[in-house]
Formats: sequence, C-alpha cells, structure tokens
Amino acid sequence: MSASDTVFLTGATGFVGAAMARALIARGFRVRAMMRPASPRDNIAGLALETVAGDLEDPESLARGLAGCRYLFHLAADYRLWVPDPAAMMRVNVEGTRALMRAAQQAGVERIVYCSSVAALGHTADRSPADETTPVIESEIVGPYKRSKYLAEQAVLAMVREKGLPAVIVNPSTPVGPRDIKPTPTGRMILDAAAGRMPGYLETGLNIVHVDDVAEGHLLALAHGEIGERYILGGQDLMLGDLFAMAARLAGTKPPRLKLSEGVLWPVALASEGLARVFGIPPLVTREHLRMARKPMYFSSAKAITRLGYQPRPPEAALADAIAWFRATGKLRQAA
Repeated sequence: MSASDTVFLTGATGFVGAAMARALIARGFRVRAMMRPASPRDNIAGLALETVAGDLEDPESLARGLAGCRYLFHLAADYRLWVPDPAAMMRVNVEGTRALMRAAQQAGVERIVYCSSVAALGHTADRSPADETTPVIESEIVGPYKRSKYLAEQAVLAMVREKGLPAVIVNPSTPVGPRDIKPTPTGRMILDAAAGRMPGYLETGLNIVHVDDVAEGHLLALAHGEIGERYILGGQDLMLGDLFAMAARLAGTKPPRLKLSEGVLWPVALASEGLARVFGIPPLVTREHLRMARKPMYFSSAKAITRLGYQPRPPEAALADAIAWFRATGKLRQAA
C-alpha cells in the first residue's frame, strides 16, 4: 500500500468528506474527488486534489472517474432527516452506492472503504451502548435516511459475500468539528446552543466524535480493516442536555434550561411539516425527530480501538473546534 496511489473520493465537498480529503492529502495520497457540477467547492478550496464531474446516478461518470484508481473512499450520501421525496434519497444512497461498488469492482479497485453510519445499526433493549453485533429490527427503523443507510450497507455486505467486493465498512456516530458548512442537523443544534438561541430541547442521547477522528478512522480501516467487517467510529456518549451545556460553556453563553416533552412537541412537528411542504423549507422539528429521540444513539467503538488502533479525542475538543470555526466564519452570532 503506497501513499502515492490515487484514491477516488466521493462526498469531498461535504462535512466528513472535506475532512477525509485533507487527511488523505496530508498522508501523500493523490486524491481524485468526484462531485456534481453544481456542488459548492468552499470546503475544498485550495486543496491539492483533482476534481472530476460525476454523479452516483450516472454509471458512466463513475466508470470514468474510477479509471486508474487503486482505492475508493465512498462518503457521499443524501443526509437529511426530512425529505419531501424519500424515493430520491433511496436512489442516491442505496442504488447509487450499489452502482459505485459495481463500477469499482469492474475498474479493478484494490480496496474500498465504505462510509455507512450508526444509523444502519441496531439498538439495545436496555439503552446500553450498541456495537457492530447488535441486531437490527428492520420494522423499527425510523425515517428514510436511516432506512437508506441500512439498505445501502446490506447491499455492500451482499456484494462482499457474493461478488468478492473488497470493501471494509465504517459506521461513524455523530461527527462534530470544523467546516460543518451547511451545517448538519447536529451542527445546527450546537450552533444554536452556542449562540444562546435555544430556549428548550427534547432530551435524548448521542455519541459525539470529532470529524477529524472519523477521517482518521477511515484511513485505519484502509490499512488494517478486514474485508466485510464493520467498525464503529464514535467518541463519547452524551445526553443532549449535557451536550448543549458544554457548547454554551465553551461559547460563553447560557445553556437551554427548558426540557420539553414529546407530547408538547407533537403538534409543533405536524405544523412544521405542513409548512415545509407548502414553502419547501426544512421543518424545525418532525415526527421522525421525535420518534428517533425515544432511543438514545449510544455506541461502543471498542472494536475499532482494539483492532484498528483508533483513538478518538474527548467531545470537548470537537465542540471547541466547531464553535471556533462557526465564530471565525461569522456563523456564530450570539443572542443579545
């Protein structure tokens, strides 16, 4: 495995993808980043990489982009917790992943790291941290995003078993850190808490990990991961209230104090979804948000730590870097 080999990277303009691009370039890899022509390039501005036009729904562009590449890192995905057309998300996340895997195998790619998600994993009955062996009850998967990531992961695993696809799977938890450009749903909550704009919240639990540790975990999976195995790339489990308190402390603001109930928020979710359908803007809260909050997203990274040498940093570091970036880019304007 030579660091000078060419890597085909999808999702480079996104939050985790931009961190991945930087990590690969820092290791000396030649990076060929596929992106749609209309994708904003802000997150990769100034990086020494090759860009090629392509789309997960365009098999010919995949074949062209993969030509001559030794490795593939597939990080592109439609990541939204509310979508007006779930079928479009399925086409990108499931069918697009399947098409890319086929194209990579036809191109003779030696090794693939597929970025799945803890959204594709199961939950424990006692709310203890889940791991790679925790069973998934498919009928209990909430929302099109989680369903799409589960089905995409199953498609990759099936190709490993049946076609000899040389893929290793990583399952990041909830990345936090710099260059969360959109921002992600979690990044938006952290930004609001840091700005003092969050009066209340619905308690649940998340596993917080620094985005740069997720990128490092991908590199470790390339070097040490076993084909067909899954590795959770997480950090530390936190209650949402504790996460917001930490963000507010780091930003010098007051944390939200009002802990809301699902019953109070249910009519708000219905109204918010209705307005979103009329005006085409993302809803503030949805029924799927409320259903997901019933089960804390707690996960163990023990397998990646012991088998890959993965070493995640504390969540304070992730939040501090995220808040510093939000402030430096003018996105963080604290409430009066």
